Amino acid sequence: MNDGDTFADLLTPEGQALLAELRDHDPSDELAAATRLRRTHPAALVSAALGQARLRQRAVAKFGADAGRMYFTPNGVEQSTRATVAAHRARRLAALGVRSLADLCCGIGGDAIALARAGIRVLAVDRDPLACAAARANAEALGLAELIEVRCADVTEVDTAGYDAVFVDPARRSKARGGRIFDPEAYSPPLSWAVEAARKAPVAALKIAPGVPHEALPEDAETEWISDGGDVKEAVVWFGAADRVTPGGRRATLLPAGDSLLGAGLPDPEPGPVGDWLYEPDGAVIRAHLVADVAERLDGRLIDPTIAYITADRLTATPYATAYAITDVLPFHVKKLKALLRERGVGIAVIKKRGSAVEPEELRKKLKLGGGRASCTIFLTRVAGAPTMLLGHPATDPVTPGR
Repeated sequence: MNDGDTFADLLTPEGQALLAELRDHDPSDELAAATRLRRTHPAALVSAALGQARLRQRAVAKFGADAGRMYFTPNGVEQSTRATVAAHRARRLAALGVRSLADLCCGIGGDAIALARAGIRVLAVDRDPLACAAARANAEALGLAELIEVRCADVTEVDTAGYDAVFVDPARRSKARGGRIFDPEAYSPPLSWAVEAARKAPVAALKIAPGVPHEALPEDAETEWISDGGDVKEAVVWFGAADRVTPGGRRATLLPAGDSLLGAGLPDPEPGPVGDWLYEPDGAVIRAHLVADVAERLDGRLIDPTIAYITADRLTATPYATAYAITDVLPFHVKKLKALLRERGVGIAVIKKRGSAVEPEELRKKLKLGGGRASCTIFLTRVAGAPTMLLGHPATDPVTPGR
């Protein structure tokens, strides 16, 4: 029996009953559960149901409550878009007037689900029969089958004429290559093919890795870096809709609030001394090379030409960076730091690094923090090229700068 057969069996009444029984399954009890269930069900079906139960539990982080009704493949869980990010992209496509879309490399249908929920009719295409089976099952399970057509085919052979938009999510993982693929031309299909397919559509969006080199980005498109809860999730290359998409533009969007910053192509500000406040830009801002844009809004400067920390003399609210009140600026010296923290009764320390060779956990071991109730944020970085320690507290704490 192949994977497709066992997956199909999960959709039968017997398979559905098994999945319902395993809804709140404890993974640590899997051996006992398998032994018990195999007394009354085929062994292959029990294995498939247990595997699906594990995948659903892993998928909760991306799909929330929907994960308990959805169907996954191991690759589908790893490669699918987080639901909050997919919903953001679907809203933007809907705002661009898209009502029909070809979703190429659809996987288990995570993006197709978000698009359909935004009222967009979707042709979802993938060459993996098992992924297509999961996508069809997901459309049915979530009541979206009327809006989602799933087709098992090579995306390079699909005619997308007649659709308002194209969305391409090339595979960026490879078993043969041992994990993630960093060369955009090694994607499946290659980025160059995806770009040409996008240029033929009225509107298009290409999902790519957030670490893509800027020189690999097409200048006739806008690239948007998206973070969710502070974690950078992906980059999207947007084509078409000239009144709503900026060719050559670089954008950072921060979820869940949805704040979005389009860069103005500013040069980096001149570095200067550390002020009372330090700002740590969101990862999407850094990936989009928009640190200068945020610094201008803060009337700030860099602490070092090569470090993405902004400093300023006054506090300014911004969604694009986290602010810290700085209390100390010291040359890097472990013994002096240890003595200072002990003197202040610091028992809780958040250690961050940027531009430092020191590993935070190694430093934590050396500090041997005691049971003090005070807390502190320690930045290991460079200021004007010199290894430096900055001590402070989040601006949300009831602490003011004190140097």
